Amino acid sequence: MLAKKVQSISPSPTLAIDAKAKQMKKEGIDVIGFGVGEPDFDTPAHIKEAAVQAIKDNFTRYTPVAGCQELREAICQKLKNDNQLLYKPQEIVVSNGAKHSLSNAFAALLNPGDEVIIPAPYWVSYPEIIKINDGVPVIVATSAKHNFKITATEIAGALTSRTKAIILNSPNNPTGQVYTRRELEEIACLALEHNLYIVSDEIYEKLIYGQQPHISIAALGEEIKTRTIVVNGVSKTYAMTGWRIGYAAATAPIAKLMSNLQSHATSNANSIAQKAALAAILGPQDCVAQMKAAFAKRRDYMVQKIKSIPELNCIEPDGAFYVFVDVSKLFGRSYRGQQITDSMDFATLLLEKAQVALVPGTAFGAPNYVRLSYALSLEQAQEGMERIENFIKQLD
Repeated sequence: MLAKKVQSISPSPTLAIDAKAKQMKKEGIDVIGFGVGEPDFDTPAHIKEAAVQAIKDNFTRYTPVAGCQELREAICQKLKNDNQLLYKPQEIVVSNGAKHSLSNAFAALLNPGDEVIIPAPYWVSYPEIIKINDGVPVIVATSAKHNFKITATEIAGALTSRTKAIILNSPNNPTGQVYTRRELEEIACLALEHNLYIVSDEIYEKLIYGQQPHISIAALGEEIKTRTIVVNGVSKTYAMTGWRIGYAAATAPIAKLMSNLQSHATSNANSIAQKAALAAILGPQDCVAQMKAAFAKRRDYMVQKIKSIPELNCIEPDGAFYVFVDVSKLFGRSYRGQQITDSMDFATLLLEKAQVALVPGTAFGAPNYVRLSYALSLEQAQEGMERIENFIKQLD
């Protein structure tokens, strides 16, 4: 018999939707894709040039497992400047994307049966990464009333003798919500009281559109910093999804465990991509501001359009590039005899009949919702929303 643990792992629904949409496009079908969370911008020129130069300089050998010294020093400087966090290079581990960093983090933290609290809606891979590392995901539903942000009281209600960690994601995928300092302080106090670890996924930190600043929970004090693993990367901020560079910042003992694990799993992250990441972090940041401005314009359009459709509703996202839309008013209705009973039915019919791809909320632990990414051109977003509106008008 093959491994039971791996057989229990579900494929990523976001990538499954994207694969189906891409197959339809290959067949010549005009599909509008709100599915995958990937910036549609090109990687900035100075970053690509740094990679080309790395190849010319023959920077094509192994680097230290945790990343080249220069990149780890740059990450330390970034964390100090942007997040008021002081780390040393030996407390940084560069990995093959933030997803790899998360996997390393839970491998370092969890013993079989340890529980990790996951606020729902959640990014689809969190429960699976925890299960891969012998942990038990404990899903705690949050409410629209609290903008889908977990409270210290809700966490306290889910604690058991096996609770080991809490995962936080701010700005959040799929909701786009951002935790305030006060909200984080209350969670930090609870974590310290119960000796819990925090895994803080901050991959969307540069994509915040209102006045609410990004705050890392690790920056709230030295005590909580020692209980936190900060996970970040260059994929979303610099349109570098395919370069696969993420990183984690943690205490030296935890970072050493993560590095030891990585030494046997993958060794170092791609050396050329490391040089590109170095250019991204240390280079001009105007490219980030330009992408953020475009995302903000799309967000404003998407929210306004969604709220103009009576059957749909959403909470305005403060960050990331997603709108989380309540489609429960459509349940029980049908399209030419095919009934919509949940968000999966809606997503499937919408792709097949209106050629619009989005992700059903069942993937995020929120079955009444769908996620729309606005990491696509404004023109495509407008066309896609018109198709959604027209599809809804055809429902019985």
